[in-house]
Amino acid sequence: MPHVITLNAGSSSIKFALYAMASGTPRAIATGLVEHAAHCRHIRVRDAAGAVTFEEAWQAAAAGFHEEALHRVLAWRRAAFPAAEVVAAGHRVVHGGPRYSAPALVTEEVLAYLATLNPLAPLHQPHNIAGILAARAAWPHVRQVACFDTAFHRGHPFVNDTFALPRALYDEGIRRYGFHGLSYEYVCGRLRAIAPEHAAGRVVVAHLGNGASICAIQNGHSVASSMGFTALDGLPMGTRCGQLDPGVVLYLLQERKMSPAAITDMLYMESGLKGLSGLSGDMRELLAADTRQAREAIDYFVFRIRRECGGLAAALGGLDAIVFCGGIGENAWPVRARVLEGMAWLGVELDHAANRANAQLISTAASRVRVFVIPTDEEAMIARHTLDMVGPAAPG
Repeated sequence: MPHVITLNAGSSSIKFALYAMASGTPRAIATGLVEHAAHCRHIRVRDAAGAVTFEEAWQAAAAGFHEEALHRVLAWRRAAFPAAEVVAAGHRVVHGGPRYSAPALVTEEVLAYLATLNPLAPLHQPHNIAGILAARAAWPHVRQVACFDTAFHRGHPFVNDTFALPRALYDEGIRRYGFHGLSYEYVCGRLRAIAPEHAAGRVVVAHLGNGASICAIQNGHSVASSMGFTALDGLPMGTRCGQLDPGVVLYLLQERKMSPAAITDMLYMESGLKGLSGLSGDMRELLAADTRQAREAIDYFVFRIRRECGGLAAALGGLDAIVFCGGIGENAWPVRARVLEGMAWLGVELDHAANRANAQLISTAASRVRVFVIPTDEEAMIARHTLDMVGPAAPG
């Protein structure tokens, strides 16, 4: 039976999953995570029911993290599923630029182009590419498929795709791309299965995690997103600033004499919830903390979500449903409650008991706007796209 492996490579972790392609439909049989912390590395694999089936820790070797991690993933797969024929590896790639509105088979030309986008997603793109290179070295005869987080948003109308800059810059590719597209695409599919009448309407989806964004979706198609040219824009995130007056960057350059590298580090790594709280970018820690700074960080996070939600509802001309997903969106019921507080003007009435229980539907029967909590699954979306690209019987 043909199988597909999916890889989501970050700077210090690689998420992976193995899918069996029974009847041409991806079916997850194992999911895993390789993490790198200090001098120790760790791999954990779970089966489809969530039970841990393999776990191992080891001291970091001199080899690069991605190469070593892929070596461990390959060794695990051979031992656990020796008969599995891997026909393709699907990769999450954060930025596809203006060129890609759909997944692509990886070639040297594709890799060279993706590398030019590294400055637009410095926390993700270089590691996504490193994961592809390591996978090609580990599986030289397996086709690699790049699945782009920006692709879902490439159909935006011009007014939601541009900045008010000289038109030549737009033509060069300086435009609003939007991100988290694989997550939004998966959630749209789940919403069609759960509530097709709402999926066909006007929906705002809030992907809230360490990275956070909100997307306006009309009949399954992205209309507008809170994120823009890079993954810095829009909502405050774990360590990223979110919406920022560009004059702040000019001031830091000109008056504070900060280098571009120092500003980049501050905006990507030292801002957001971490910067505001002075404590952590982890919402769980902030909710448990009893400090003014932690409370104010959460206040700002909630305020920006509410502001974006109202703006996107206006862009859609009304609202039929709101969906929460991502680590915070799926699990932090106090954040959801505060976001939805006072949204009766939009037609939202929250069922507080359902919200505390992290139920799938957390609005009341009387609520004109339905509110859902739908766990996202980017790996499943990658697997589907990869299968579409290579076909269920592609040679390994």
